[in-house]
Amino acid sequence: MIQRGNCSALIGLGSNVGDKRYTLHLACERIQEQLGTIKKMSGYYATSAWGKVDQEDFINQCIYIETKLTAIELMQGLLAIEKELGRIRKEKWGPRIIDLDLLYFDDQIIHVDTLTLPHPYVQDRRFVLVPLCEIAPDWVHPIFRKTQRQLLESCPDNLSVFLLDEGE
Repeated sequence: MIQRGNCSALIGLGSNVGDKRYTLHLACERIQEQLGTIKKMSGYYATSAWGKVDQEDFINQCIYIETKLTAIELMQGLLAIEKELGRIRKEKWGPRIIDLDLLYFDDQIIHVDTLTLPHPYVQDRRFVLVPLCEIAPDWVHPIFRKTQRQLLESCPDNLSVFLLDEGE
């Protein structure tokens, strides 16, 4: 049996259908149970939709995990959790009960049919960069060689991103 060491990954979570916070909570539970150990979690952030804007606002969050899985295995696990929680893929950037994006996996650069790492839009999405900066501000993008903080400072996206209080 091959024993793998721990790898670090950053995952973006989002929801704009149903009980958004509860869905994000369930997704984190499933990730912890099935895919790896959550080391850090950002707060919940409210933001308007990105890409397809005529839909409900999102609640977004990012988590930092350690896993013994490969990047492809982790992505497969994230897709299985989306399906388990009721995600149905109808239209690109459309409403969704849960969206789990693998943003980074160590410093790996991967481009295959089923996975592109780092996530191709991370540097363009304020709703991703703000929670990433909360939990991993100094994580370096392996292509652009910039930290998440630097990417946020130059992010072209001007959508407002609001940290939610516990009761909101």
